Amino acid sequence: MTNTAAAAEEIPTSSPSPTDALWVERTGTRTYTGFSARGASVSIGPASEGAVFTPGELLKIALAACAGMSSDAPFARRLGDDYQVTIRVDGAKDMAEDRYTAITEHFEIDLSGLEDDARERLLKVADRAIETTCTVGRTVKNGATVEHTFGPVVGAVGE
Repeated sequence: MTNTAAAAEEIPTSSPSPTDALWVERTGTRTYTGFSARGASVSIGPASEGAVFTPGELLKIALAACAGMSSDAPFARRLGDDYQVTIRVDGAKDMAEDRYTAITEHFEIDLSGLEDDARERLLKVADRAIETTCTVGRTVKNGATVEHTFGPVVGAVGE
C-alpha cells in the first residue's frame, strides 16, 4: 500500500462533533433560547410569540446563509469585497405532512456591470460553489438521520 493510499484510508468521512456545542433551553410554553458555546443566542418559538424565530424559519435562514457564505468568494472576486446581496428565502409547506416540500432562495444582487457572458460564468461558478460547499443545503437535499435520546440532567444532584 502506498503512503497516499494509507493516508486516504485514515481520513475520516464524518465527524461526530464538527462544531462547537449547541443546545436549547426551555424559557416557557413552546419557547426556547438556542445557544452556542461561542456565546451566540437566538429566541425560538411559535410565530404567535412575536420576536422569535420558528424552527422552520431558522431552517430556511440557515439555508440562505449557507448559500450566501458558500458563494461569497466567487461574488467578491468578481464584484469586489463590498458587494451587496440580500438572499430571500421561502418554503412551500405541506400542512397535512407538516413539512416543507420546496424551499426557494432568491439572490438580490446587482450584476448589471457585467457583460452577459461574464454574468453567466459567475452565476455558474456561484451555483457550483453552493452545490458543493453548502453543508446545510447538501444535508437537506441528501437527507440525514435524526436520533433522539433521553436521559437525566448531566451533573444532576444525587447521581
